Amino acid sequence: MSLLIIIPAFLVTIGVLVTVHEFGHFWVARKLGVKVLRFSVGFGKPLWRRVSRDADQVEYVLAALPFGGYVKMLDERECEEGCAIPAQELPRAFNRQPVWKRAAIVIAGPLANFLLAIAVYAAIGLLGQDVRYPYVEAEAGKPAEKAGFQAGDLVLSINGKSIASMNEMPMRLIDGYFAAPEHRVVVGVKTQDGVNAERVLELKDAALLEEDSDVMDKLGFNAWAPPFDAVLEKVLPDSVAEKAGLLAGDKILQADGLVIRNPGQLSQYIAGQVDKTITLRVRRADGEHDFQVVPKMDAEHKRVMVGIAFQPPPDSLREKLFFEQSFGLVDALLSGFERTADTSIMTLKLMGRMLTGEVALKNISGPVTIAQFAGVSASYGLTYYLGFLAVVSVSLGVLNLLPIPMLDGGHLMYYLIELVKGSPVSEDVEAAGFRLGMAIIACLMMLALYNDFMRLMN
Repeated sequence: MSLLIIIPAFLVTIGVLVTVHEFGHFWVARKLGVKVLRFSVGFGKPLWRRVSRDADQVEYVLAALPFGGYVKMLDERECEEGCAIPAQELPRAFNRQPVWKRAAIVIAGPLANFLLAIAVYAAIGLLGQDVRYPYVEAEAGKPAEKAGFQAGDLVLSINGKSIASMNEMPMRLIDGYFAAPEHRVVVGVKTQDGVNAERVLELKDAALLEEDSDVMDKLGFNAWAPPFDAVLEKVLPDSVAEKAGLLAGDKILQADGLVIRNPGQLSQYIAGQVDKTITLRVRRADGEHDFQVVPKMDAEHKRVMVGIAFQPPPDSLREKLFFEQSFGLVDALLSGFERTADTSIMTLKLMGRMLTGEVALKNISGPVTIAQFAGVSASYGLTYYLGFLAVVSVSLGVLNLLPIPMLDGGHLMYYLIELVKGSPVSEDVEAAGFRLGMAIIACLMMLALYNDFMRLMN
């Protein structure tokens, strides 16, 4: 994918999330009468600076390093040696506020991220999005096949929770995996014969999240489509397919003797044959021909390719597989709240399971992976990018509420201790907590960057 998409999408993502988070702190602080000295998006050297014209003369800054931001408030503890805060300003200092005000200011940042996610999910509902009905088929030898899933099963529910679209399935499957005794997940389906049935996934020994892998792929779920011709719409220049002699308009009949029922089946087969020779039988106006191709891993798209694109399915088939999911204003807001709550709870569950080793640390992502996903989602369209933005906003909100010194949750933990003991924690405790928090954050960042590096290498 082009850096011309990745870099702007990443910068917009970070800029929006940081600005919203810090604005939460800023807005509540101002409303509660605390004096704000600076609102900065980014760290380091200021690229743009403006001072407000009101009596507080708040300094607004856009800095060079976009990986964060801060709101600087009047605080006696941060007053440099020799400085003096005017007596009339002291009541507006952050450190002189009652605990509830300080807590409200601190929690406002993560809360702003949750509100952003609700608004973004609601916007997606209002705009409408083409989504796929959850028709599935099972891959041989994987849990879905062992559970008895048949080609064309329409998933209706997972552990009693209804499913409307394919993109809901991964989260519902993970949630069911965590919640079910012995990791036994019950999936309600409607078969191609119109019969309601239950398929039971026995996942006790599946180790579903102990590796950095796609849940649907690990369980063996593939999107199902009725048979339709796999006709090439185009062959990419200088690709493996072009060098083999394939042409636009070719109809793929077989791959290594396997009868091809639709383009998805062929794509799935190709994905498992990297660097292996595949014999494709195609039909043209002058008859049937065999061509040999060797699929290669495409470093840019991160998938196995031969350089072909298929003609889209006919409209009648598309209407069977896809529908536009949209809501009115009230339902969109309710959907936004529900999706934000579900994503927040799932994020907490995943973090908790990382501590027990049930979820692999490889799932922690850093800025490189976030940038890649930002670019991919932006290339798919506005609603996909908004969905990505909402997920990252929820993750940022949850992360900041963890009881780690330096983070908002760490400050809230100090305030809780203050309420219990009747006085603030000592400066020595705060200093020790700061060092501990720095160490934890540094370790997490190094792990995230290591995971990013390994994903790039692989």
